Amino acid sequence: MAARKVTFDQFRKLVGAELGVSDWIAVDQTVIDQFADSTRDHQWIHVDVERATRESPFGAPIAHGFLTLSLISGFSYEIGPEPEGLEVTINYGLDKVRFLAPVRAGDRLRLRKSLLSLEEKDPGRWLMKSKCVMEIEGQEKPALIAETLTLFVTESATADA
Repeated sequence: MAARKVTFDQFRKLVGAELGVSDWIAVDQTVIDQFADSTRDHQWIHVDVERATRESPFGAPIAHGFLTLSLISGFSYEIGPEPEGLEVTINYGLDKVRFLAPVRAGDRLRLRKSLLSLEEKDPGRWLMKSKCVMEIEGQEKPALIAETLTLFVTESATADA
């Protein structure tokens, strides 16, 4: 889905508001196993279905916390909005992350995102801070809450470089 376009002035007026909610996606065992292979984190609680079902306090394998965190980027593109004149969006980091509930294999997740701040750091370079809540379908407690930082670089900033 293409993000809606707004000016930076319009975007700044959204500070304090919810930007949107993504669609649900399933985090199944295949996704968990692929993440384990990519990160070389094969802890049994994630990848050994029989043992995790039998021995873990969650009764099933669970997704890696960093897998859940990594889904924020893709969900964010779905939610938008996108400032006009944008050349590139750069992951600038995190101010806070809390993993609050396990994501069991097969759970469905979605992202609820709010704009905390937007400030121009240099001409054509804007820093956005967002509150990201990763919800688990059917559960009151979210999987995680994170404050993410995103750097927007406009076409004018890259032309001046």
